[in-house]
Amino acid sequence: MSAILLDGKKLSDKIKSGIKSEIEILKSRSKKIPTLSTIFVGDNQASGTYVSIKIRACESVGIKSRLIKLPEKTNTEELLGEIRKLNEDEDIHGILLQHPCPPHIDERKAFDLIDPKKDVDGVTSSSFGKLSMGMQTFLPCTPSGIMLLLHEYGIDISGKRAVVVGRSPILGKPVAMLLLNKNATVTICHSKTKNLNEIVREAEIVVGAVGKPQFIKSGWIREGAVLLDAGYNKGNIGDIEISKAASKSSYYTPVPGGVGPMTIAVLLRQTLDSLKENFTPASL
Repeated sequence: MSAILLDGKKLSDKIKSGIKSEIEILKSRSKKIPTLSTIFVGDNQASGTYVSIKIRACESVGIKSRLIKLPEKTNTEELLGEIRKLNEDEDIHGILLQHPCPPHIDERKAFDLIDPKKDVDGVTSSSFGKLSMGMQTFLPCTPSGIMLLLHEYGIDISGKRAVVVGRSPILGKPVAMLLLNKNATVTICHSKTKNLNEIVREAEIVVGAVGKPQFIKSGWIREGAVLLDAGYNKGNIGDIEISKAASKSSYYTPVPGGVGPMTIAVLLRQTLDSLKENFTPASL
């Protein structure tokens, strides 16, 4: 059986179409329109590009966008002050702090100040704790996007052996918890794991979330594995050597066009859900 491409662009467009229709209904009833505020600290070029993409995505579905651009020299307390203002602003339904912040910023402290009801990027410790316990909360967008792709294509997770390569608090750890909540048997690995190739070779589901281009080699992949590449490195290169590994897989995500579009779709969906006070997890 030939491998099936998991088309994140197609599913993202489907989700965004639904969001747009819901917002048009809200407008017709003269209700509030969901508004996402993005805080961008510094002048990181890649981050600036991501912010622009997110703003355009908001506009495409009818979500209002407010950008707060802060200089590189902004300190943690100044950033916290901006977050407090947004927490108290009733016209703001979602708060997104663009990652990464400059190194002198206490990013975790800033994330955790975000009102959980406005944490549409799923970055607070509170959100992570709730998702780990299987409770309703907003989810980290990329992990949620991965779960939505698995659901859309009818890929069975229960009982499967999943290996997540990467342990970041906004990607590796939460996607491992979401897979565990769906009854997968999950192993979390990273760049310092011994015998990593042997561990990956046993996996029926592989998630690349380590942030290193083509770190996961095609020779590590077992026949028929599901490959979910959440990496996005310079030159549109993922974390999995997908050009060679895809033919061995049953399903795989391309880079770009796989997980990336789903991240933005979940961000938009959760911004709308915040306005509706709907905290049902987007991962189903």
